[in-house]
Amino acid sequence: MTFLPMSEDAELSSDAIAAAERQVQLHGGRITNMKRTLLGHVPSFDAYMEWYTLKDELEPYIGERAVSLFSYAISDANECLVCSVFFRRILIESGDDPDDPQVTETEQLLLDWGRMIATDPNGIPPAFRERLERAFSPKLRIILVAFAGLMVATNLFNTVGRVPLDEVLYDFRKPGDDRTE
Repeated sequence: MTFLPMSEDAELSSDAIAAAERQVQLHGGRITNMKRTLLGHVPSFDAYMEWYTLKDELEPYIGERAVSLFSYAISDANECLVCSVFFRRILIESGDDPDDPQVTETEQLLLDWGRMIATDPNGIPPAFRERLERAFSPKLRIILVAFAGLMVATNLFNTVGRVPLDEVLYDFRKPGDDRTE
Protein backbone atom coordinates (compact mmCIF):
# COMPACT_ATOMS: atom_id res chain seq x y z
CA MET A 1 0.00 0.00 0.00
CA THR A 2 1.33 3.42 -0.89
CA PHE A 3 2.47 5.74 1.84
CA LEU A 4 2.29 8.96 -0.19
CA PRO A 5 -0.93 9.92 -1.98
CA MET A 6 -0.99 9.64 -5.75
CA SER A 7 -3.23 12.34 -7.21
CA GLU A 8 -5.86 11.58 -9.82
CA ASP A 9 -6.17 14.00 -12.75
CA ALA A 10 -9.31 15.59 -11.29
CA GLU A 11 -7.47 16.30 -8.02
CA LEU A 12 -4.56 18.15 -9.61
CA SER A 13 -4.29 21.92 -9.21
CA SER A 14 -3.93 24.08 -12.30
CA ASP A 15 -0.24 24.55 -11.36
CA ALA A 16 0.23 20.79 -11.19
CA ILE A 17 -1.44 20.27 -14.57
CA ALA A 18 0.80 22.96 -16.08
CA ALA A 19 3.90 21.36 -14.52
CA ALA A 20 2.94 17.93 -15.88
CA GLU A 21 2.29 19.32 -19.36
CA ARG A 22 5.62 21.18 -19.30
CA GLN A 23 7.46 18.01 -18.25
CA VAL A 24 5.95 15.93 -21.05
CA GLN A 25 6.56 18.69 -23.60
CA LEU A 26 10.22 19.14 -22.60
CA HIS A 27 11.19 15.51 -22.01
CA GLY A 28 8.51 13.34 -23.58
CA GLY A 29 7.38 10.18 -21.95
CA ARG A 30 4.42 9.98 -19.67
CA ILE A 31 3.36 10.95 -16.19
CA THR A 32 4.54 7.97 -14.17
CA ASN A 33 3.31 6.96 -10.73
CA MET A 34 6.29 8.76 -9.19
CA LYS A 35 5.57 11.98 -11.10
CA ARG A 36 1.85 11.74 -10.31
CA THR A 37 2.74 11.42 -6.62
CA LEU A 38 5.13 14.39 -6.78
CA LEU A 39 2.48 16.51 -8.50
CA GLY A 40 0.73 16.69 -5.11
CA HIS A 41 3.34 19.40 -4.35
CA VAL A 42 4.56 21.27 -7.43
CA PRO A 43 7.80 22.64 -5.88
CA SER A 44 8.78 19.05 -5.00
CA PHE A 45 7.87 17.92 -8.51
CA ASP A 46 9.98 20.70 -10.02
CA ALA A 47 12.95 19.88 -7.79
CA TYR A 48 12.94 16.21 -8.75
CA MET A 49 12.45 16.96 -12.44
CA GLU A 50 15.85 18.70 -12.42
CA TRP A 51 17.16 15.14 -12.77
CA TYR A 52 16.33 15.54 -16.48
CA THR A 53 18.37 18.75 -16.69
CA LEU A 54 21.45 16.99 -15.35
CA LYS A 55 20.80 13.93 -17.53
CA ASP A 56 20.75 16.20 -20.58
CA GLU A 57 24.02 17.79 -19.41
CA LEU A 58 25.71 14.39 -18.96
CA GLU A 59 24.70 12.70 -22.19
CA PRO A 60 27.01 14.69 -24.51
CA TYR A 61 29.98 13.73 -22.32
CA ILE A 62 29.35 10.07 -21.51
CA GLY A 63 26.42 9.01 -23.70
CA GLU A 64 22.85 7.98 -23.02
CA ARG A 65 23.78 4.35 -22.37
CA ALA A 66 26.37 5.28 -19.72
CA VAL A 67 23.83 7.54 -18.01
CA SER A 68 21.35 4.65 -17.92
CA LEU A 69 23.98 2.22 -16.62
CA PHE A 70 25.07 4.68 -13.91
CA SER A 71 21.44 5.28 -12.92
CA TYR A 72 20.70 1.55 -12.90
CA ALA A 73 23.75 0.79 -10.73
CA ILE A 74 22.69 3.38 -8.15
CA SER A 75 19.03 2.31 -8.17
CA ASP A 76 19.75 -1.41 -8.08
CA ALA A 77 22.25 -1.03 -5.22
CA ASN A 78 19.68 1.11 -3.38
CA GLU A 79 17.11 -1.62 -3.97
CA CYS A 80 14.68 0.90 -5.42
CA LEU A 81 12.14 -1.19 -7.32
CA VAL A 82 10.62 1.66 -9.34
CA CYS A 83 13.90 3.20 -10.51
CA SER A 84 15.84 -0.03 -11.04
CA VAL A 85 13.05 -1.51 -13.16
CA PHE A 86 12.68 1.77 -15.07
CA PHE A 87 16.36 1.59 -16.07
CA ARG A 88 16.19 -2.16 -16.71
CA ARG A 89 13.50 -1.38 -19.25
CA ILE A 90 15.63 1.26 -20.97
CA LEU A 91 18.60 -1.10 -21.13
CA ILE A 92 16.57 -4.11 -22.30
CA GLU A 93 14.73 -2.11 -24.95
CA SER A 94 18.06 -0.87 -26.30
CA GLY A 95 19.30 -4.46 -26.62
CA ASP A 96 21.35 -4.67 -23.41
CA ASP A 97 21.30 -7.29 -20.71
CA PRO A 98 21.17 -5.31 -17.44
CA ASP A 99 22.27 -8.40 -15.51
CA ASP A 100 25.39 -8.87 -17.65
CA PRO A 101 26.04 -5.75 -19.73
CA GLN A 102 29.02 -5.68 -22.06
CA VAL A 103 30.61 -2.40 -21.03
CA THR A 104 33.53 -0.14 -21.81
CA GLU A 105 36.13 0.71 -19.18
CA THR A 106 34.40 4.05 -18.54
CA GLU A 107 30.98 2.41 -18.22
CA GLN A 108 32.42 -0.15 -15.76
CA LEU A 109 33.90 2.72 -13.76
CA LEU A 110 30.45 4.34 -13.62
CA LEU A 111 28.76 1.05 -12.65
CA ASP A 112 31.24 0.52 -9.81
CA TRP A 113 30.99 4.13 -8.67
CA GLY A 114 27.19 4.07 -8.78
CA ARG A 115 27.11 1.02 -6.53
CA MET A 116 29.59 2.62 -4.11
CA ILE A 117 27.58 5.84 -4.01
CA ALA A 118 24.46 3.89 -3.10
CA THR A 119 25.98 1.53 -0.57
CA ASP A 120 28.88 3.35 1.09
CA PRO A 121 29.46 6.90 -0.14
CA ASN A 122 31.92 7.55 2.72
CA GLY A 123 33.93 4.45 1.89
CA ILE A 124 35.00 5.21 -1.68
CA PRO A 125 38.72 4.33 -1.69
CA PRO A 126 41.28 7.02 -2.54
CA ALA A 127 42.65 4.91 -5.40
CA PHE A 128 39.18 4.74 -6.92
CA ARG A 129 38.79 8.51 -6.57
CA GLU A 130 42.09 8.89 -8.42
CA ARG A 131 40.72 6.78 -11.27
CA LEU A 132 37.66 9.03 -11.39
CA GLU A 133 39.88 12.12 -11.48
CA ARG A 134 41.81 10.68 -14.44
CA ALA A 135 38.63 9.69 -16.27
CA PHE A 136 36.47 12.78 -15.73
CA SER A 137 37.15 16.52 -15.74
CA PRO A 138 36.39 18.50 -12.58
CA LYS A 139 33.22 19.95 -14.14
CA LEU A 140 32.03 16.53 -15.24
CA ARG A 141 32.66 15.11 -11.75
CA ILE A 142 30.48 17.88 -10.31
CA ILE A 143 27.66 17.02 -12.71
CA LEU A 144 28.05 13.28 -12.06
CA VAL A 145 27.92 13.69 -8.27
CA ALA A 146 24.95 16.08 -8.46
CA PHE A 147 23.17 13.69 -10.82
CA ALA A 148 23.92 10.75 -8.51
CA GLY A 149 22.53 12.76 -5.60
CA LEU A 150 19.27 13.33 -7.45
CA MET A 151 19.18 9.65 -8.41
CA VAL A 152 19.59 8.64 -4.76
CA ALA A 153 16.91 11.18 -3.79
CA THR A 154 14.58 9.72 -6.40
CA ASN A 155 15.26 6.21 -5.06
CA LEU A 156 14.48 7.44 -1.55
CA PHE A 157 11.25 9.13 -2.62
CA ASN A 158 9.96 6.01 -4.36
CA THR A 159 11.05 3.59 -1.65
CA VAL A 160 9.97 5.54 1.43
CA GLY A 161 6.82 6.76 -0.33
CA ARG A 162 6.02 3.19 -1.38
CA VAL A 163 5.24 4.48 -4.85
CA PRO A 164 3.80 1.56 -6.81
CA LEU A 165 5.58 0.23 -9.86
CA ASP A 166 3.95 1.39 -13.08
CA GLU A 167 2.17 -1.53 -14.75
CA VAL A 168 4.06 -0.87 -18.01
CA LEU A 169 7.23 -1.90 -16.14
CA TYR A 170 6.03 -5.23 -14.71
CA ASP A 171 7.59 -7.30 -17.53
CA PHE A 172 11.02 -5.71 -16.94
CA ARG A 173 11.47 -6.83 -13.33
CA LYS A 174 14.31 -9.22 -12.53
CA PRO A 175 13.34 -12.85 -13.07
CA GLY A 176 11.39 -14.11 -10.06
CA ASP A 177 10.63 -10.61 -8.73
CA ASP A 178 6.88 -10.12 -8.50
CA ARG A 179 6.90 -7.01 -6.30
CA THR A 180 4.78 -4.05 -7.35
CA GLU A 181 5.85 -1.60 -4.62
